Amino acid sequence: MLIAGVLALCIVLAILAFLAPRLSRHPQRGASRAFGMGARGGSKAPGKLGKWFAKPFQTSQKAVNRSAEGGRRGRGKLPL
Repeated sequence: MLIAGVLALCIVLAILAFLAPRLSRHPQRGASRAFGMGARGGSKAPGKLGKWFAKPFQTSQKAVNRSAEGGRRGRGKLPL
């Protein structure tokens, strides 16, 4: 369920970044902030457990940022 949510968010952000690159920055920052808060909360667990709890949030944050940047990059390659 969580994977489907992250995947849907990536797709929506990529499409938004392709259609309106400037307007996609704010939703990207909001999603990145939310995943960052989850990663910081998970990292407070002791020892290796903190690293393991934070990792899903960090990878989700990285995926969201890459998909939005990919949409903007695709828009930049258009000959318009």
